[in-house]
Amino acid sequence: MNLDPSAVGRIRVVLVGTQHPGNIGSAARALKTMGLDRLVLVAPQRFPHADAIAMAAGADDVLESALRVQTLAEAVADCRLVLGCTARSRRVPLEELSPRAAAARTRAAALAGTEVALVFGRERTGLENDELQLCHAAVHIPANPGYSSLNLAAAVQVLAYELRVALLDEDATAPAPGGHGQAGQVDLPASHAQMEGLFSQLAQALDDIDFHKGRAPDSAMRKLRRLFLRSGLDEREVRLLRGILADAQRMARLAGERR
Repeated sequence: MNLDPSAVGRIRVVLVGTQHPGNIGSAARALKTMGLDRLVLVAPQRFPHADAIAMAAGADDVLESALRVQTLAEAVADCRLVLGCTARSRRVPLEELSPRAAAARTRAAALAGTEVALVFGRERTGLENDELQLCHAAVHIPANPGYSSLNLAAAVQVLAYELRVALLDEDATAPAPGGHGQAGQVDLPASHAQMEGLFSQLAQALDDIDFHKGRAPDSAMRKLRRLFLRSGLDEREVRLLRGILADAQRMARLAGERR
């Protein structure tokens, strides 16, 4: 059975800092066997490479169309749902999803018109903390705890399979793509780039009003990022919050001038 091309076209698999080109080829093969074809490579160490072509085993079209970028932020800038496939992390607590739950959420978002990214980290070290901060939730494959070393391409295959099963489920219903503004206008979830703009302005506004009182701002910003990412803000809500922050910054400047 074929998948809905409009939904498939909104789902990308992102490989970050891949060290072995053969894993890129194997991941491309894993995607193609499940009917997926969007591959994004963030700063791969060796690509293009003959090993990638050999391990793709006929999925050359997925390799040839793969987009290469330098940072994860660039790879997911237009995405409104970013799921990071990773082992459990205590330093960056995120909502944790099983592969099946992640596939269901991805399906719903893609059918509702949202760009989605499934992000996989480096073979040895996975995703770094600052990269996990860009994700809305984490996906954890419940492997054998006595031997949990899962090859990168194998992890991609697990998620790709669950995605295919979810996309073929005709009984599942997709939610509407957000609320409605005036005259029935659809309010899309805020993109990654829009959320990063909000976080940048929020960090500056907190400095402007001396919120941290000399304390390091990192901890507070991590908690605020998680709060806003978890809430699923739409574009109108981000504009509203940025307007409030702009007024707070303006009042802080006026207070400073009076002093």
